[in-house]
Amino acid sequence: MDTSIFKAYDIRGIYPEQIDESAAWKVGHATAQFLRSLLRGYERGQANAQSVCVGHDMRKHSPSIAKSLISGMNATGANVIDIGMIDTPQMYFAINHLGTCGGVQVTASHNPAQYSGFKISGLEAKPIGQDTGLKEIKHISSSLLHTHGKSRGSVEKCDLSQEYKRHVLKFLNPHLRNLKLVVDASNGMAGKMIPILFGDLSIELIGLNFDHDGTFVHDPNPLVEANLTELKQVVVEEQADFGVCFDGDADRLIMVDEAGQTIGCDILTALMVPYFLEGNPHSAVVYDLRSSHVVQEEILKHGGIPRRERVGHAYMKKTLRDSHAAFGGELSGHFYYRDNYYADSGMITLVHMLNIMSETDRTVGELVAPLKRYYATGEVNFEVDNKEAVMRDLVRKYSQGRYDDLDGVTIQFRDWWFNVRPSNTEPLLRLNVEANDPRLLREVFKELTDFLGEPVEH
Repeated sequence: MDTSIFKAYDIRGIYPEQIDESAAWKVGHATAQFLRSLLRGYERGQANAQSVCVGHDMRKHSPSIAKSLISGMNATGANVIDIGMIDTPQMYFAINHLGTCGGVQVTASHNPAQYSGFKISGLEAKPIGQDTGLKEIKHISSSLLHTHGKSRGSVEKCDLSQEYKRHVLKFLNPHLRNLKLVVDASNGMAGKMIPILFGDLSIELIGLNFDHDGTFVHDPNPLVEANLTELKQVVVEEQADFGVCFDGDADRLIMVDEAGQTIGCDILTALMVPYFLEGNPHSAVVYDLRSSHVVQEEILKHGGIPRRERVGHAYMKKTLRDSHAAFGGELSGHFYYRDNYYADSGMITLVHMLNIMSETDRTVGELVAPLKRYYATGEVNFEVDNKEAVMRDLVRKYSQGRYDDLDGVTIQFRDWWFNVRPSNTEPLLRLNVEANDPRLLREVFKELTDFLGEPVEH
């Protein structure tokens, strides 16, 4: 078994070279063992406490991978509730709604069509990452010598689409404006879920790339600007109020305004701050440390408590839960909600944006214009041989700045700041720089690239 498929937050690799049905059986066997071990000290009286939820995305190989995963789980004696082809946030809903010990979504998220993978969640949909169980699952699965065993558990098929719809739409303002929006489903799970969840609403919805047969018109990664080209064009042509592009498993989205301009997810977080703090006064709001300083400023301005956190959904969700924060936003397009089991949801994010737009007669562009008061590079990657040594050198070079090591190295000056953090899996450093004016941004970015080398595509 190729153990390189185990990443920091999930399991992912190319099908069938790295992940095939045999690997799926072993992952299922190991995951069921681990998730059921979490029940120690937990209320065992719930009907489904010994069961595991399994769902899958729309990739051509996903049903076969899910079937083998379930077979491996059954061989441990675990019962499985198969909830079929779903978006990843529906898995978080299902675990809590059904009261299972956890669940696995078979998905490769935003990766190209040849990839497969597994996103694993535990009790209450808490993420299972490298530090919270994935190491144990890797150890168990890699030690299995065969992929067969008598099935000692049951499989129950369950369609939760209507229950999930009620959950998502309970956040919706019943007094919607007559909005026109364009949705690019990226040939992913949003193509199935958007009509189910939003088909009855009094909005005009123009769908792009809603076919979900496992092939992609563009890679299902909305963070790549080139993948937003069609969305931007149609938003402008149709004079829509805004547009959104989902990733493959629909847990993330990127938004463009009425002029087809991409809105950074930190700016979107800042836009949502007054909306959430109005209903949750003095609440904490969580944001990842790559975010613009405008996020912290808006939280403080509206009476909230800023909670800056390191990058990654496992850290964001834990801090959200620990601080009982109303919501959180990450530069990657993940938005997290206390009232959604502290989990992220692309669909619920769209609901909240419909609400925000229904409470104003201003355009999206007009709403975000005051929030664009700083200038940023976005995340830029550099290939380096010794990541730790380079970060130490940066600390020495910029010793006059205010330094912290929450995630990599962050150094702040009066008019600009930067963060450099190491990739978990590659010889890369990821740089984000923000400054008060574009000239200063160009100067300090050039200074940093002279130090780090030429940026690389990633």
